[in-house]
Amino acid sequence: MSLNLSRARTLFHRDLIGSKTLSVDSAGIASNADKSQKLSCELALGIARALGTPQGGEKLNGQSSGQNFEEAVSAFLRETFPALSALRPGRWNVLNVGSSRRGHSLSQYEPYRNLDELAAAIIETPALAAILGNSYDISPDILVVRQPIGQRELNDSGIVVDGVASYSPLLAHNQSSAIIHAVVSCKWTLRSDRAQNARSEALNLIRNRKGRTPHIVVVTGEPTPSRLSSLALGTGDIDTVYHFALPELIAATQASGNEEAIKTLDTLVTGQRLRDIADLPLDLAI
Repeated sequence: MSLNLSRARTLFHRDLIGSKTLSVDSAGIASNADKSQKLSCELALGIARALGTPQGGEKLNGQSSGQNFEEAVSAFLRETFPALSALRPGRWNVLNVGSSRRGHSLSQYEPYRNLDELAAAIIETPALAAILGNSYDISPDILVVRQPIGQRELNDSGIVVDGVASYSPLLAHNQSSAIIHAVVSCKWTLRSDRAQNARSEALNLIRNRKGRTPHIVVVTGEPTPSRLSSLALGTGDIDTVYHFALPELIAATQASGNEEAIKTLDTLVTGQRLRDIADLPLDLAI
């Protein structure tokens, strides 16, 4: 399977423009800008123009923008990551579960199958909810999952595990649930408490697993370096933050001449806390 990552990135941006998620209104305000902040408007417009966004479109409501962004990121990963099978073999699925947050969707997969038992225990003993809070309640946007390996795949690979390795979730004869490889949170913009919500959810993912921690990443279209830093700076929760158009953001920030924004963005990039959407499928292959 071949992959042209540059073309996939271009199609990703065309998808956002075509769905009106990324748009520029008649006043020259891009849809991911905070119109109350001059720098946000300047940077967002610079990105939109660099990506070829026409002017005159109307901004979608927040819910529609968020859902469209999730779908575009999901489609991008679905096209790119499985095509890297030479780097990361396996049977992969990219699932957009953001629109179906009812119940505990993570409990269908390893290493979070224990969450169903926990939810049932809380229903039976409501007092547990006061003790645990919402630490067990995790609502992901996108999951990248791997199917467990069947006997035929093992045979074809020349791997013999007869009588041993009776507990590894990677083997289909031990368990049949797909294994979560990555959890992707999508934030079209970062306002108020959204950064903190992403961090809290990442910590819940780490605390509630029974097994290896999945990749935990955030993809955003936020144009303002100071707001990006509120999510990207620091370690211990989120692996990395990915921007939907990082080279375009860097160019727009340089063009603005805002020294503080330039310095903040440089810190995030050189400190390996902020990368471009095109880096994401390759990083997931690590």
